[in-house]
Amino acid sequence: MSKTSTKSRSRRRLLKAGAAALTLGAGGIARPLWAQTRPKFVIGYWPIAAGLPFYAALEKGYFKEAGLDVEGAKFAGPPPIVEGMIAGRVDGSANGTASAALAIGELASPGLLKIFCSNPSNTKFVLDEFIVAKDSPIKAIKELSGKRVASGPGIQNVTLAKTVLERAGATGYTVTEIPIGQHAAAVGAGQVDAAYTLEPTGTVGRLKNVTKVLETGVIAKYILGDPMAPWFGGSASLSSAAIQRDPAAVKKYIAAYARGVELVRKTPAEARHFLKGYTAIEEDLVNEVPLAGYTLYNEFTKSDVAMFQKFFDLFSDKKIFTARVLVDPLLYKG
Repeated sequence: MSKTSTKSRSRRRLLKAGAAALTLGAGGIARPLWAQTRPKFVIGYWPIAAGLPFYAALEKGYFKEAGLDVEGAKFAGPPPIVEGMIAGRVDGSANGTASAALAIGELASPGLLKIFCSNPSNTKFVLDEFIVAKDSPIKAIKELSGKRVASGPGIQNVTLAKTVLERAGATGYTVTEIPIGQHAAAVGAGQVDAAYTLEPTGTVGRLKNVTKVLETGVIAKYILGDPMAPWFGGSASLSSAAIQRDPAAVKKYIAAYARGVELVRKTPAEARHFLKGYTAIEEDLVNEVPLAGYTLYNEFTKSDVAMFQKFFDLFSDKKIFTARVLVDPLLYKG
């Protein structure tokens, strides 16, 4: 027998042994290969403070403890996250992803997603704000008439910036989309006169002594008509494809995510540290950042849904949505 033939048989035996080892579980019991693979989720996030429960759940290992392989994918704004969900490259969004962008994705691809957690903000739970340069003489939003104003990327940010300016009494302004991480620098350098932005931008600009906050909770006040109304501007979601693919894994994912929400609620001092690396805030500044609130799918009240709907209806009224989007059918039901 040739040496080549002997080597070939040996190689085949090794391959068979390796394959057998891959299918053996504890105690030598044969298990299918798929049982050894953790269900995987790729979740898009926008690097703002509202995504904190997701960052915390990743860093605390809650998803791993649930037997899941969860990967966070950073995007420059909400629209690319939604585009990724439509294309099947992303399984969901973290909190902070613009709710209106998710609704537009639903209109473009009916049945695309379900929202399981939203992050309401107002003058108490601060996320949205207008900022100006630290030495600016501007003292009210209505004084931004004729000024250059920045907003974050995407139709939600632009529409809200323009609507707040309009309802506050400003006229003749221009609104320009600028990545949110550049807002403080752009305002501080005089490239724009003000910015409609989201935390931690206001905190970063203030602590770096380049900007100051003009007004917070502007969407609750000017859009919803009550400074304490819950503005559900950002939401965590999962694609319907991911939900249908593995409903059991989805329940584990949402439970692990809810642990992140609970950490933020009960021990915010600990949770805040997970802003580092995911947002522009540094470790020594995390205690300064105001936090948004969080509402899980099974915590929504009728009043909450009504406020969420009022927010969505703004986009219908302004013809941004091609049809009215109803909030309740978009909420995950468990």
